[in-house]
Amino acid sequence: MDSGSNGQKKQILLVDDEKGLTDLLGMLLETRGYAVEVAGTATEALHKASSEFDLILLDLILPDFNGLEVCRKLKESQETAHIPIIMLSAQSLSEDKVEGLYLGADDFLVKPCDHEELFARMEAVMRRGRSFSSKKEDDTIVVQLRKILDESLVVPHFQPIYLFEPFSLYGIEILSRPSVSGVLSNPEVFFRAALQYGLYTEMEIMAWSLALERLSRSISDERIFLNCNPYFIETAKFERVKTVFERHEIATKNVILEITERSAITDFKMFYEQLDRYRKYGFHFAVDDVGGGYASLESIVQTKPEVVKIDRHIISDLAKDPFKKSIVKFIVSFCRENNIISIAEGVETRSDLDAVRELGVSCGQGFYLFKPTAELNLSHFSDIQKS
Repeated sequence: MDSGSNGQKKQILLVDDEKGLTDLLGMLLETRGYAVEVAGTATEALHKASSEFDLILLDLILPDFNGLEVCRKLKESQETAHIPIIMLSAQSLSEDKVEGLYLGADDFLVKPCDHEELFARMEAVMRRGRSFSSKKEDDTIVVQLRKILDESLVVPHFQPIYLFEPFSLYGIEILSRPSVSGVLSNPEVFFRAALQYGLYTEMEIMAWSLALERLSRSISDERIFLNCNPYFIETAKFERVKTVFERHEIATKNVILEITERSAITDFKMFYEQLDRYRKYGFHFAVDDVGGGYASLESIVQTKPEVVKIDRHIISDLAKDPFKKSIVKFIVSFCRENNIISIAEGVETRSDLDAVRELGVSCGQGFYLFKPTAELNLSHFSDIQKS
C-alpha cells in the first residue's frame, strides 16, 4: 500500500505550522511506511515542492499566505500540477471547500479528522492521481477514451464462480477488457483514466450493456456479478442503470454489484441513500477484497451485503499460513451468522481450493477453477468438477 510505482516509499509533503500536529501526524505517516517532508510556511512549501512527491497535505491557514494560494501556485506549475493535494482546515466553511476544489485540490478534510479516514483518503486520491501531466498527453488520452466509448471498444470477459457444497455454478463475474493497444489496454488504468477525465459513468454503462446483451441470450437464472466504483452509485444515475437492465430483460434479483475502492466514497450519506434505492429495485451487493485494502468491518456493517468476497492476497498460499487461516475462519463465521455468502477470490492452486473448502468458505473463483474468457459457454462452465 505504501510503495510508489518504483517500489520506494511514497513521498508526502506535509504543509502545516502547528508543530505538535505535524510531529504527531508525521510520526503516524512514517509508521504507515510513508516518507514525510514538513514545511511550516507557504513559502517553504513552494520551495520544497517538486515532482518527487506523491501527495501534498496542505493546511488552509499558514503564517505568510493561505493554503488556497499555495494550491493555485502548485497547480499552475508544470512540475507539480500532477501531484494530488488534500487540504486540511480547522474551519468547515463551504466556500473554502468549493474554492479549494476549483483550484485543483483533490479532497478537503476538517481538522481534527480521524486518522484512518485520512489515510484512506490519501490512498484514494493517489490512486486517482493524474497519470498524465502534460496538456498534450491529456488530450491524447481523452481522444482515446472517446474512441473507445464511441466505438464500444470493450470486450466482456466472463469468469464463473462456483458453489462448493454441492459443487455447482453459482454465478458469473463480468470483467471488461479494453480492445486497444497501449497504456489503456490495462483495465485498471483504463477505468482510472475514465474516472479522472469524467467519462467513468458512460464507460461503465457501455461496458455493462455489451456484457448484458450477450448474457441475455444465454442465461436463465444465473447470478451476474458486476464491478462498480462507489462514484457510480453516488452520482445517482439510477434511472439509466435501470433502463439498461430492462432493455436486456435481465432480472435485477440475479444481479450482484461488487463495490470496489470503498476509500473513494466522497459522500457517505448520498452513497448509502443510493445503495438503498438500488436494493429496493432488486439489486444485491457484494463487498470486495475483504481482509485487505479498505474492506473494513465498518464498510460491511454499513453496506449490509448479501455477498462478501475474500481478498485474493489472503487466499494465496492460505494452507501454509496460520494467520491467514484465522482471518478466513473469522470471515466465514461472521458470514454464517449473518446469512452472507462468502467467496474466495484468486483460487490459483489445488492447495488454495482445498484450504478454503476445509475452512467452510461458501464459494470460490480463480484461475485454478476457470480463467476469465471472452467465450460465453454456460455448459462449459457447468461441466467442470473439482472433487
